[in-house]
Amino acid sequence: MDNIKNIKIIIDILEKHFHYAERTTLNRMRQKPDAFKILISCLLSLRTQDNTTERISIELFKIADTPEKILKLPLKKLEKIIFSSGHYHKKALTLKHVSKEIIKRFNNKVPDTKEELLSIKGIGPKTANIVLNFAFNQPVLPIDTHCHRIPNRLGWIKTKTPEKTEKELEKILPKQYWFEFNGIFVLFGKTICQPISPWCSKCPINDFCPKIGVEKSR
Repeated sequence: MDNIKNIKIIIDILEKHFHYAERTTLNRMRQKPDAFKILISCLLSLRTQDNTTERISIELFKIADTPEKILKLPLKKLEKIIFSSGHYHKKALTLKHVSKEIIKRFNNKVPDTKEELLSIKGIGPKTANIVLNFAFNQPVLPIDTHCHRIPNRLGWIKTKTPEKTEKELEKILPKQYWFEFNGIFVLFGKTICQPISPWCSKCPINDFCPKIGVEKSR
């Protein structure tokens, strides 16, 4: 429970160190939210670095930035555009399927409920929450590997899966932090609180971290 008491202090510190403009591509897209672009960028970002996702998304949206345009784009051309994102064939098929579902079932509009988003094959809980949070300004918690690992390392929760982490964080994390939680923790996790050998020596919240599960740090 002592670790939970430091949640506000820790997030306030991290928020000052990881400024809004430096966060992920999707955070920057929140400034002018386009639900379809956010959804597609998120699908492209799976197992892909942010700078690669941003570059590919910009290139793709110059050619196809609506569900209709994605469907009309020849599969081979789509694969060529998104090739460097990895798993390009599977991702291209997913983009095609998701676009078709949005047109056919949702009147050409990205749905704004988690249940409807999850009903589309290819959209998982993290992607659904990112769309709801970043595009529709809903208070939900998108949980990726960083957002799952770091709260466990801090001793806020003790969970085995991102899905369980989401549920446990909903119980203890003040809603005022839900909108920026993902952006802050993703950048923090990539630069300082890395999975292996985290940079504890230059971590701004080192004094508050019990380092649970950390075997070696720098």
